[in-house]
Amino acid sequence: MSYQVNGKDFFERPGTGQCLRTFLRDLGHFGVKKGCDAGDCGACTVLLDGEPVHSCLIPAFRADGHAITTIEGLAPDGGIHPMQQAFLDAQAFQCGFCTAGMILTCASLNQAQRRDLDAALKGNLCRCTGYRAIEDALNDRNNVEDAAAGTAFGRSLPAPAGPQVVTGAVRYTFDIAMEGLLHIKMARSPHPHANIRSIDKTAALAVPGVHAVFTHEDAPDRLFSTARHERLTRNPDDTRVLDNVVRFIGQKVAAVVADSEAAAEEGCRRLKIEYDILPAVFDPAEAIAPGAPAIHPDKTVEQRVSNASRNIIVEIHGEFGDVAAALAQAAVTYEGTFTTQRVQHGHLETHGGVAWVDADGVLNVRSSTQTPFLARRGLAEIFDLAPEKVRVFCERVGGGFGGKQEMFVEDILALAALKTGRPVKLELTREEQFTATSTRHPMRVTVKAGAAADGTLTALQIDVLSDTGAYGNHGRSVLFHACNESISAYNCPNKKVDAAVVYTNTVPAGAFRGYGLPQTTFAVEAAMDELARSLGISPYDFRRRNVVKAGDPILAPPGPGHDDVVYGSYGLDQCLDLVERAMQDDTSAPELSAEWLTGEGMALTMITTVPPDGHIADARISLREDGGFELVVGTAEFGNGTSTVHRQIAATALATTVERIHLRQSDTANGGHDTGAYGSTGTFVAGRATQAAAESLAADLKNFAAAETKMNAEACVLENDAVICGNRRMSFAHLATAARAQGKTLIAHGNSAGTPRSVAFNVQGFRIAVNKDTGIIRILKSVQAADAGIVANPMQCRGQIEGGVAQSLGATLYEEMELNGGRVMNPKFREYHLISFADVPRTEVYFADTSDTIGPMGAKSMSESPYNPVAAALGNALKDATGIRFTAVPFKPDRLFPALHEKYGRTARR
Repeated sequence: MSYQVNGKDFFERPGTGQCLRTFLRDLGHFGVKKGCDAGDCGACTVLLDGEPVHSCLIPAFRADGHAITTIEGLAPDGGIHPMQQAFLDAQAFQCGFCTAGMILTCASLNQAQRRDLDAALKGNLCRCTGYRAIEDALNDRNNVEDAAAGTAFGRSLPAPAGPQVVTGAVRYTFDIAMEGLLHIKMARSPHPHANIRSIDKTAALAVPGVHAVFTHEDAPDRLFSTARHERLTRNPDDTRVLDNVVRFIGQKVAAVVADSEAAAEEGCRRLKIEYDILPAVFDPAEAIAPGAPAIHPDKTVEQRVSNASRNIIVEIHGEFGDVAAALAQAAVTYEGTFTTQRVQHGHLETHGGVAWVDADGVLNVRSSTQTPFLARRGLAEIFDLAPEKVRVFCERVGGGFGGKQEMFVEDILALAALKTGRPVKLELTREEQFTATSTRHPMRVTVKAGAAADGTLTALQIDVLSDTGAYGNHGRSVLFHACNESISAYNCPNKKVDAAVVYTNTVPAGAFRGYGLPQTTFAVEAAMDELARSLGISPYDFRRRNVVKAGDPILAPPGPGHDDVVYGSYGLDQCLDLVERAMQDDTSAPELSAEWLTGEGMALTMITTVPPDGHIADARISLREDGGFELVVGTAEFGNGTSTVHRQIAATALATTVERIHLRQSDTANGGHDTGAYGSTGTFVAGRATQAAAESLAADLKNFAAAETKMNAEACVLENDAVICGNRRMSFAHLATAARAQGKTLIAHGNSAGTPRSVAFNVQGFRIAVNKDTGIIRILKSVQAADAGIVANPMQCRGQIEGGVAQSLGATLYEEMELNGGRVMNPKFREYHLISFADVPRTEVYFADTSDTIGPMGAKSMSESPYNPVAAALGNALKDATGIRFTAVPFKPDRLFPALHEKYGRTARR
């Protein structure tokens, strides 16, 4: 068979049933990605005779005799295609996993298709950007700025990996070819709750190509948590590598290791597994009721499960003042119960990795993780290995959103690599991503609030029931976070919290962007809106009267908690003004027919800039012989922009340009420690470590130059890649040569312990139209203002906000994991409705003018918090438009329609 790939002829025969995607990757074209293998996401897009196709749907043999173009061959002779350049100029990517497919589709569009991008891009999904930057690329917009030496911080500089992302040269987790690589597939439980009576491996081991089968009998019998935190005491120890009890449909039961994925899958099918079925419970309210089956009956307080007999991991109870009395005396009150659903992270690169034991006996794990250092710690503990005998690292990661702050695959990879002595690979399918990893925590939140006649908030109470699924993962931490900033953003003398996080026999919940705050904010901000309405006060003014101001205590029951949260800066007042002004300045709306109702809504959110209980980052920077610098950090890059910002920080401190900062990151072999890229810490914590290291090296450079010139170091300054001492200019390259001649290396270290912590604020506003006949919602205007301190990279930060709003809109309007008897019923993107180009409005983004006294060079975190106020603001706009308070998301048309029909009937048709 003959294939022409990127202008070159190949005479290869694909495997039986092999799709074009895997065939092209076997030929080394790693720019062809797997996001779904169902034709839903477009990450595998290639051009077939010039037309974009999803290569996962094309049998490889059907491409015989056709011309195939992958991202690597879009431009001839290793050049760059105009569309690739357009994506670079617009910086139309974040994690970049979707970018190759997106560029190929965009490059193929004719003028008619460009006029209808909603239809033209329906086959290509991006989870990160919110699509505005992609539209900018198609409109030839340049979003990139230049920066002279020493001025990088605060400029819209491009991502360092941009050229590799747009040409397909950047390497993600699975973009590697290894000799002798074995493949792992998991046999998973078909039952929500059962004891495993026996596993017969005989038939599986007889499958040609199968090398090994591992069950609970082959794995360490040690309890741990898949959640990764600096302090393990934040998580319940309730998980084993492989267990003899299954607690949800999709739980891993056995690992089959084989020469190919096909052989491993056949091995899984041949396993004979006998179960003793146990009673199951799927609703959290039923799980804590008397007589409910206990899901982890053997877990104890020592394992951080407070009441295993009632399926409760932890409870929170506390009160300031007297809420009941305050409600009784209030001029207006509101009470409502709000529910939020399971949501999948939807990062296009699934969980997985490659592992091997090298010649020195070191276990190497190349993983798609946000926390390589904490994964190493976990593996060393589980397998009784010295930490120096474990290396965990990641290349570029294809999205995370909190979902990769877990250890879902690294333990199986380590087990197989250690047992077989061969390199092994485990790459989850999209269906496994839905059914066997983690989700957002579904919550039921009852809020009670009261206010005086002058609009002063006098009472605020929340009752939260959080469903953590079959395992605790992040359940404890998410609950505390959900119950903190959502109510501590408001001054109120009487506050009360009652909350619990509960086991059910469902797919586990875990870390997800916002970490519990979107769920509780949905309820609390609705209550604020209702009180304002009852008093006839604008929602902006009501909040101005009641939000915390700089210097106010930040309080939520049950007690003062952590005392390291301070106002490094305060911009909430500006954010409220910016959104209100933007909504008032533009009241234009399209002409709408009689069946459309319009309304506006807003909501705010506060977030601490670092998780509590420790978050550590080390950085190291050294002067290279060519006068550039090598910067080593532990934090990972997965579209969060840390690679860009760290270079900007270092370049600014060292009076150089970002091109001269050579970055190495996210590899435990580099030394140091980094808790991980989560909780919006990549800039705020790790950036402080980089700043400390760079400023220390700057001082060393001045001292060294002063010694060379016999001058006082205080008289020396760094300027344009040199140290100026009096009238003498010494380039960094000269200093490197001089230091080497003396046997010295100019190197400095920095550290950040993640404390004290600051606070950041976001305010979201919407104008919407609701069709009272169908329940369809149209977003007419979307505005978000952010208090991000001095914005390190305005273009990049804007993209984080737009992406956060878009992702949150998906959860507010469309996305929902549907379960029946514990089984996920919609484990594919097409059934789940991941938000697409056509679904997303363009959000106006504004920044408060603040400078944080704690964050690096005045910056604050801004990755998670843009997500948090979206559902609440849209819910308030929906109430304004319809007069109906809808209390459950997503706001799907079929769920809105009954109440709309009851209130408004049907619009008369001509």
